[in-house]
Amino acid sequence: MEINDITSKIIEESIYIHRELGPGLLESVYEEVLHYRLKKNGLRSERQKEIPVLFEGIKMETGFRADIIVEGKVLVELKSIETVPAVHYKKLVTYLKLSKLQVALLINFYEDLLKKGIKRVVNKYDPPK
Repeated sequence: MEINDITSKIIEESIYIHRELGPGLLESVYEEVLHYRLKKNGLRSERQKEIPVLFEGIKMETGFRADIIVEGKVLVELKSIETVPAVHYKKLVTYLKLSKLQVALLINFYEDLLKKGIKRVVNKYDPPK
């Protein structure tokens, strides 16, 4: 499955969830429901996936946890906050670099219209020809 197909499905499912549940719940609720919906639709979805930090060839004890990784290709970071600070987009670029993934979606379920809360972040993404 291509990255664009995966991100389209993630966005479609996120909009469905937002319409059903509405804004304002905890991030963990949206994370669990999105993970469930992606798996229900046949996508491989890993929740709270630990990503190690390698520095100078050494695996550090502490890394970070990705909210959801879909099909081993797309990192999904979920928020449920009034305003997403710019630093969160910078963090996503770092997460992409460390995870060696190319594309991430930051989805803020707090928005009245979810479409306004979806941002795509890329790290050297090479779209299919």
